[in-house]
Amino acid sequence: MLETYIRLALFVLFLLVFIIQLYYLISSHKSLSAYEVPTELPEVNLPISVIISARNESKNLNENLPFILQQNYPDFEVVVVNDCSYDNSDEVLEALKETYPHLKIVTITEHARFKTGKKFALTLGIKAAKNEHLLFTDADCKPASANWITRMAAHFKNNNVQLVLGYSPYYKTGNFLNSLIRFETLKTAINYLSAALNGDPYMGIGRNLAYTKTLFFSNKGFAAHMHVLSGDDDLFVNQNATAGNTTIEIHPDTFVYTDAKTGILALYRQKKRHMGVGKLYRNKHRRLLSFDALSGFLFYTLFIVCLAVYFEPLLALALFFFRWILQLLVYRKTFKKLNAGSQLWYLPFLDFVYYIYINVFGLIGTFVKTTQWK
Repeated sequence: MLETYIRLALFVLFLLVFIIQLYYLISSHKSLSAYEVPTELPEVNLPISVIISARNESKNLNENLPFILQQNYPDFEVVVVNDCSYDNSDEVLEALKETYPHLKIVTITEHARFKTGKKFALTLGIKAAKNEHLLFTDADCKPASANWITRMAAHFKNNNVQLVLGYSPYYKTGNFLNSLIRFETLKTAINYLSAALNGDPYMGIGRNLAYTKTLFFSNKGFAAHMHVLSGDDDLFVNQNATAGNTTIEIHPDTFVYTDAKTGILALYRQKKRHMGVGKLYRNKHRRLLSFDALSGFLFYTLFIVCLAVYFEPLLALALFFFRWILQLLVYRKTFKKLNAGSQLWYLPFLDFVYYIYINVFGLIGTFVKTTQWK
């Protein structure tokens, strides 16, 4: 009798997390599926400052910076903060400046008694920028087109907009780790882009993010979390984004691509750094993300348990397939918009691994501190 009650309790819990997962799909994620991406190239000439913080990025600067400097935009500068680099980044930047006079270089030198971080470097870059409207990316990133600045900047024609959230996917390769990283990036984007469309923006990605200098300085920049090495993007957005001042941009022209980590150790260091800032989000956003992560993990775990102990296996299968079909219906257009249509074919498997992945790194981020940003 006790065993029956335990099995029943497990199935009821499975049903509960199934309902929670439906809530995220229907209440939140469908907004991005329904979002219409404007196709016409807007006309805009607001002065823009692109800001990049780079530490020992000579190779990436040499390869990617020309694509940014050659953007099809009438009035922009590119501010690169050379943050204590000890490679030949300075030589690369000086050589590029000879060809591109709209490149501005800010150099930070290492001090024995003062350790810098990305937030300090970005703050100096923002102070050095001559324009009100700022667009951010990283040295290892490359815009998908020469219209990146145009489409991102166009949103500032609306005087209420102070924050623009873009999308930054990873290049596709043929291995499983790359597929998982790209899927995690995709699901993260679906979460934060949908939240912004629903009037509750909570994060952005620094590889493709725009905001105004006024927003930065009126809210004291990164002062509230300067002691945290990461979070120059998501913590800043979490603290300053509102339903009225934030919008999204997901035209394929504006995607900013970069290479994914190729090894487990490098991925671990990156995710440890990123996950550690989640505990500093606003309480409602922490709860929202935690419920999604935990309910997704429990959904798959309890589904397997129901099959293993043979407790209502047909009903469990029916609930599993119902959620899967609903995912396909909700995500089909979204995956296509975000240039990830091929991953839809592997949705159940990648989704299962994804929820294990984010729960593991979530725990790591909670208990392990990060000591460097690069």
